[in-house]
Amino acid sequence: MRRQHSFLVLITVLFGYWHCVAQDPEQSDSLKDVYYSKSENQTDLEMLLNIAKNEVDPDSVYKYSTLLITNAKIIGDDEKTYAGYHQLGNGLRLQGDFKEALKAYFKSLNYANKITDNKGVAYTNIEIGNVYSLIGNTANADIYYNKGIDELRKEEDSKSFGSAIFNVGDEYIRIGNLEKAEILTKEAKLIFEKVDYPLGIAYCLGNLGRINAGLGKDDLAEENLNTAIALLEELNAHNAIAEFLVSLSDVYSEKGDTDKAFEYASRSLEISKKYGFKNYIANAYAKLSELYEEIGYTAKSFQYYKDYITYRDSVRNLESVSEMANLRTNFEISQKQTEVDLLSQQKKNQQNIVIGVLVALFLLMLLVFGLYRRNNFIRRTKLIIEKEKNRSEHLLKNILPEETALELMETGKVQAKKFEEVSVLFTDFESFTQYSESLSPEELVKTVDFYFTKFDKIIEKHGLEKIKTIGDSYMCAAGVPFPMKDHAKKIMYAALEILDFVEESKKDHQALAAQFEIRIGINSGSLIAGVVGSKKFAYDIWGDTVNMASRMESYSESGKINISENTYKLVKGDFSCKERGKIEVKNKGMVPMYFVENIKEYSAKRRNGVPTAMS
Repeated sequence: MRRQHSFLVLITVLFGYWHCVAQDPEQSDSLKDVYYSKSENQTDLEMLLNIAKNEVDPDSVYKYSTLLITNAKIIGDDEKTYAGYHQLGNGLRLQGDFKEALKAYFKSLNYANKITDNKGVAYTNIEIGNVYSLIGNTANADIYYNKGIDELRKEEDSKSFGSAIFNVGDEYIRIGNLEKAEILTKEAKLIFEKVDYPLGIAYCLGNLGRINAGLGKDDLAEENLNTAIALLEELNAHNAIAEFLVSLSDVYSEKGDTDKAFEYASRSLEISKKYGFKNYIANAYAKLSELYEEIGYTAKSFQYYKDYITYRDSVRNLESVSEMANLRTNFEISQKQTEVDLLSQQKKNQQNIVIGVLVALFLLMLLVFGLYRRNNFIRRTKLIIEKEKNRSEHLLKNILPEETALELMETGKVQAKKFEEVSVLFTDFESFTQYSESLSPEELVKTVDFYFTKFDKIIEKHGLEKIKTIGDSYMCAAGVPFPMKDHAKKIMYAALEILDFVEESKKDHQALAAQFEIRIGINSGSLIAGVVGSKKFAYDIWGDTVNMASRMESYSESGKINISENTYKLVKGDFSCKERGKIEVKNKGMVPMYFVENIKEYSAKRRNGVPTAMS
């Protein structure tokens, strides 16, 4: 189970322009009491800045940063406007809204250049690098890190320079270059020790613990992480504690001490919920799900996994169900009201026998008319309910495989199933983030929709099942929800056709705003498939097979299909593949990989109209 890399979010406090010490919630509360006590304090920019930088809750950081920006712009204070946007970026990043965080940091950068604040320019460039690192854009992260470091080299500020080196080391941890990460982190630690900066030392110890865990030095990793957490508790750096606790849980899990692993993952979840750290809540849920899976508590693991995926968007819409419920309620009320009216009229008839016959005739006419109207109402209501029911079923079948949708409609739930022989495919567009910055939202959506619409047709042609899209990544599988013979061959032909389509698009669709390069990865094996969510449903697959397929895509190259050894064994008689040797994969060790070689041959056959095995 893969957790999002998020340590760079923690490093905001290392940049001493406003964060020379850890956030102090008590000081923030005291400042807020003063701020709201007198009306003249409402425009005290320095007080607003101090509140924002001492707040722990990301929502509060957002609130007071926004107030600071608004008031600073009114009086034309560019320095405080710069500071406000910088703090706003910090708050948005802790909330997990990386797109808006980048916008805030770039505005901060503009103001820093405007007031010729060289240190501010350096710090903001490094913060931008942090966000790019978090979203996996290593190329952009390196660009902005280097800009910030080059500027800081000119300044006599060892603490800031050490912080920059630390962040670059953290990026190397993310991409798996642990040896270089260790060198940079130790260098940063020496700088922080010289200037007596305990918070920086704590972060370095925590990252050294992560590095040693990755190198298999579990005892040293445990010592590093425990020391780091103890220091951070003294400094009230709760967000860092939450993340390092998950790392410590990883270490104990590797050592086989499940009780300790559960203890630290649960502590991380508790702290993250208390302070509203959404990314870390997701990390803790993911780790707890992984731990329960390891000890064989599948139901509990699945529950935590459901909690984890609630942080992702879904496409399920239950509005029509609510409309049908309202219609049904209105009909029942109308029936009750008719019965009450009839009883009331019968009592009046008993009081006056003389006029009873006339009243009875009158009521009979009313009854006939009422029954006529009621029958019309019932008929129209049934038509509406049936229409909405069909609409709901159609939506459900679009979201889920038909067999799964029928099971959900019949029983109200879906049992997760294990499939022994499945092949999973991941695609990913290269340099997507760079394009997303330069294109308008309309152009970007139009371009991605062009590619994904064709991908849908290709996998439908080959009998595969689309699982989901995650940003610019496309995921499908062969062998779910029904077992499939030759699943590996079928998904290989689909991958070849997807690759051929992307290449041809560069020639035939010059009007597109962007032509992407694509990487593809495939793995085969067993997995679990089922429906997750209690209000918004999504058909999903999970297991080591899915994780390894994702790794195959990550370690692929532009315009190539990278397959695992499991898949290679299933297709080697039908496809020409080149052995890449064993490649080190984080948390997986040395993994054999293969490139598919007969891509050009396949593309030529398709363009010349020669039938392929799946055409």
